[in-house]
Amino acid sequence: MTVIVVMGVSGSGKTTIGTALAAALGVEYAEADTFHPKANIDRMTAGTPLTDEDRAPWLEAIAGWIREHRDSGGVVTSSALKRRYRDVLRTGGDVWFAHLQGDRALLAERMKTRTGHFMPVSLLDSQLADLEPLEPDEAGAVFDNTGGTPEEITEAALTAFREHA
Repeated sequence: MTVIVVMGVSGSGKTTIGTALAAALGVEYAEADTFHPKANIDRMTAGTPLTDEDRAPWLEAIAGWIREHRDSGGVVTSSALKRRYRDVLRTGGDVWFAHLQGDRALLAERMKTRTGHFMPVSLLDSQLADLEPLEPDEAGAVFDNTGGTPEEITEAALTAFREHA
């Protein structure tokens, strides 16, 4: 089965949409932040952007989760900022990307107002600079998270995913 990877920069709504997609599909959900080693969380909390080397074990762990859910399907979040990161995730199995994007000001506001998250707003620009859009040969779709409710975005993602399947 296909695993949905809800991708985008911090503040794009990955957790909100990911949990809603998993509930609608009746599959397991996994939050990408839980796969980070403590050293990565410490770096981001301190306002230091992660390097490709920092992200490597995190991406491998998410690919492992995808591999474990090949038969059941699932939904997992990941910023999946670069094509090569998405390539690592695809080593886990068949994936479909739901890329959430939005206005920088809205993303920053969401980051400022959420509670209990380690990612400071100061890292948003580095994530936006690293972000490589989905390429035509990558299974997935892009969703503007500024123009609709979470329910509308979830429904649009479900429709696009079902059309893909």
